Amino acid sequence: MKIFLIRHGHAVDSDHQLSDGERFLSKKGRKSVREVGRALRKAGVSFDVVLTSPLTRAVQTAELLAEQVGFEGVVEVLPSLLPIGPIETAATAIQQHSRSVAVVGHEPSISALVGLLTGSGHFPPMRKAQVVCVHGAQAAWTVDPDRLDPQSL
Repeated sequence: MKIFLIRHGHAVDSDHQLSDGERFLSKKGRKSVREVGRALRKAGVSFDVVLTSPLTRAVQTAELLAEQVGFEGVVEVLPSLLPIGPIETAATAIQQHSRSVAVVGHEPSISALVGLLTGSGHFPPMRKAQVVCVHGAQAAWTVDPDRLDPQSL
């Protein structure tokens, strides 16, 4: 099983008109997520399932990535992927799926989820639009939004 953990792309700043949950991807965020998606496709990545936090910026990230890698299924919302969601609940839900699962979330929970899934208990904070591939119980590689080439961990 491969799990692709992804932090959402750069979002607009919060203001008095938008709640945190309503913040959407900025132009920069949309661009970097598309670039990361193209890099994943070039690396031969495909998804069987795409799970996301219900917050707008995460859903948009999931949809853009899914489109770039050719995923034609339905992006599924997983409430336990909220920024302070119960990561144990998220991990259980993720592990019920099949071969290749994309998971879009937020800091600090997305990096904590990497730590939980690998058994290390900790993983450094992820950058916006960064992808970490967990294969088996190991963080195998990452795609940094500035480099766009998979790098071994």
